Amino acid sequence: MRTRRGLCYPREDVCVDEIGVKRTDFAGCNMLCRKRQRFSPVVAGKSDLFDALPDDLVISILSRLSSSASCPSDFFNVLITCKRLNSFALQPLVLSKASPKLFAVKAENWSESAHRFLKSCADVGNVEACYTLGMIRFYCLQNPGSGASLMAKAAISSHSPALYSLAVIQFNGSGGSKNDKDLRAGVALCARAAFLGHVDALRELGHCLQDGYGVRQNITEGRRFLVQANARELAAGLSSASVSNIGTRSWLTWSPHSIPHPDNRHPSVPGCPLLSDFGCNVPAPEVHPANKFLTEWFSSRDGILGPGLRLCSHVGCGRPETRKHEFRRCSVCGAVNYCSRACQALDWKLRHKAECAPVERWLDEEGVGGDGMEEVIAES
Repeated sequence: MRTRRGLCYPREDVCVDEIGVKRTDFAGCNMLCRKRQRFSPVVAGKSDLFDALPDDLVISILSRLSSSASCPSDFFNVLITCKRLNSFALQPLVLSKASPKLFAVKAENWSESAHRFLKSCADVGNVEACYTLGMIRFYCLQNPGSGASLMAKAAISSHSPALYSLAVIQFNGSGGSKNDKDLRAGVALCARAAFLGHVDALRELGHCLQDGYGVRQNITEGRRFLVQANARELAAGLSSASVSNIGTRSWLTWSPHSIPHPDNRHPSVPGCPLLSDFGCNVPAPEVHPANKFLTEWFSSRDGILGPGLRLCSHVGCGRPETRKHEFRRCSVCGAVNYCSRACQALDWKLRHKAECAPVERWLDEEGVGGDGMEEVIAES
């Protein structure tokens, strides 16, 4: 069909695209007009329709992906797809919404590029990146000042794991001498994390109140915090069981046998009777990616501890000593040591209760040194 000017309308099987061209009018001036360019269906089929998507829509999709990624590869596979996705995936809006599992990098894969990515996420205000990079710098990269600063940045945003980690640092005087311990500051940080529902902080605060450690002794109130920690663990266990379709019949009584783990990659975990107040039994809680990185780092050749330094004996912690005799030893056997009372309570009910054997006297292998005789911690 022709128009009045003799032009033809495009047919249905022909794709039309508008391009800007210049032409000269009768007065000799250059004018910008639009000219229709015709493509055959074969050529049009080769064009990338992804380029036609609006930028804000692509960024919104990538933000959703970063917040729901179950492992780093879910996100990084998108970065290597094309230049446009690579540039949009590194936008501040996308990085600020990244989930903790996105930062679950393995210690053997740690590199300068992984460090830069975590720093980029921390710079745009991602609290999980601040906490994870802070833990890595403080304990693994021997940069306690920068690590503590990043954890404090996350703690200001009410990040409960960062608050609890800073409390552990205050309790032990990590990164400094024994005189740098601040028990009252540790209790205050623990109380803030417990208010936000952090289970380890609730348990730590309960033991502090029961023992009068850094706070006036109050056995009744300490017991209340311990029961509250058990209740929150029960709620978390029920939630994970409902998601993974694990039955709860095995929780009614304690059993030394293994309990199915919510993650199919780990078929079973040792029974952990943390809920002794309720006569229940739940799987061990999921380890945070930062603690998992610490455990892998110091079990590899790259993470060599200094002479006389030890790791926390709780398998889900991974924190190392920053000076000799920093952690407290078991007062019964002296074979294990813990960075906190929460780790001691977890490891006692997880495995050490069956292994602990009293001895008449135990001394450090290297004798009394460093800050003097280290503290002991009583088993409950």
